[in-house]
Amino acid sequence: MDLKGLKVHELIELINNRELKIEEINSYYINRIKDLDNKIGAFIYVDYENVNKEAKKMDKLLDQGKDIGPLKGIPIGIKDNINVIGMKTTCASKILKGYISPYNATIVDNLTENGAIIMGKTNMDEFGMGSTGENSAYKITRNPIDLNRVPGGSSSGSAAATSSEEVPISLGTDTGGSIRRPASYCGLVGLKPTYGSISRYGVVSFASTLDTVGILSKDVEDSALMYSLLRGKDKKDSTTVHMKNMEYKNNLKKSLKGYKIAIPIDIIKDNKGFMKRHIEEAAKVLKSMGADIKYISMESLDYATKIYYILSSAEASSNLGRFDGIRYGYNSGKYNSVGDMYSNTRTYGFNKEVKKRILFGTYALSKNHYEDYYIKSLKLREKLTNSFRNILKEYDAIIIPTTNSVAEIIGTFDINNANTYSEDLYTVIANLTGMPAISIPCAIENGLPLGMQIITDYFREDMLFNIAYSFERATNYGGKIKLNL
Repeated sequence: MDLKGLKVHELIELINNRELKIEEINSYYINRIKDLDNKIGAFIYVDYENVNKEAKKMDKLLDQGKDIGPLKGIPIGIKDNINVIGMKTTCASKILKGYISPYNATIVDNLTENGAIIMGKTNMDEFGMGSTGENSAYKITRNPIDLNRVPGGSSSGSAAATSSEEVPISLGTDTGGSIRRPASYCGLVGLKPTYGSISRYGVVSFASTLDTVGILSKDVEDSALMYSLLRGKDKKDSTTVHMKNMEYKNNLKKSLKGYKIAIPIDIIKDNKGFMKRHIEEAAKVLKSMGADIKYISMESLDYATKIYYILSSAEASSNLGRFDGIRYGYNSGKYNSVGDMYSNTRTYGFNKEVKKRILFGTYALSKNHYEDYYIKSLKLREKLTNSFRNILKEYDAIIIPTTNSVAEIIGTFDINNANTYSEDLYTVIANLTGMPAISIPCAIENGLPLGMQIITDYFREDMLFNIAYSFERATNYGGKIKLNL
């Protein structure tokens, strides 16, 4: 049977009907990795032996009539900042070279308990700091739609692996758009759920008040299915909350009658002229499905990107202070004192982007700048949050672009130019406010996909999925994208 293009829920149905063995499915994706990943660079590590072993074991259990969980042996890619017992966790950084996790992240336990098979660890921008996929200590990840272009970051490997069908679905993390930008560039559905809805225990921290585990999938139905299994309270993560049980996948609707959707059209900074047009065209589609669309005015949000980089860098400077080469990971081996060892290890262990953010964060937290930078940013974060909460008191959702451009050519992103970070405006909003957001394909420009972002109020992922599902069913942009492999 040809498995090309099949989604997770379709594969599960075939397994349930015993039309397909779990071993067949996993063999298909293993062969895809072996055939394609030398060109794409999506995976850092693949656990071929264990995948085959688990697939055979699950087939045997099914033959015996036993329940193996709702995910039925589906393979999944895991971003390399999420701990999987017995696998290396390096955050794509030299400083964690050789570190093998002694425990599972809570979400990995959730996956395996629900019948998933962990395929391996996906590449990423080092410690989640980057938006292109070029910022790994190991290799550049390429966009399967055009191998000369970036897949977006920092969940670059998870996006490229899912887009190229090396796995049918992947997990990533999103601190400022690290799931949604790759989703936009690779033609995927990218979910950043409400902060606190999915456990972060066992996920290496970049910026603790912004980090969120999320999902990269081929369609909304798969995203809803996976979110239903991962969400909920975890006693190991005090930021998680109790949530009522809900099967999001089974509650998807095609009608948007009664939904009120706001589009703050004046904040779309569109240098090339097409993103504003695509958002307006998307609004027409949503209106035709029963939604009440209103274009609203909103104050400039240019400050959002600035406070994001201040706050995230400040938190990173604290979180990354634990990596010193003493207990695990890279050690420079060249030192005359403990201070020398610490300095040399961090100098050569971290890349330029990570060191830049650590330095900036330390500066923002220093005695002479704490009030002017860090405290002021916290106040502006509260202002931004209140602004969006007020909109969502009147409307069910807000629609903005995910990005203003298609994926750029590899090598053209300039980390020394502050203007190159300005496009993060649309994605950092959901992290600063903690609200859920989803990116879905909304257009294709010269063969390259563009994403539209939907934001709803806290814990209203049900609305998020319904709007995204309705738009996806009406347009099917994700199904029109062609890979260049």
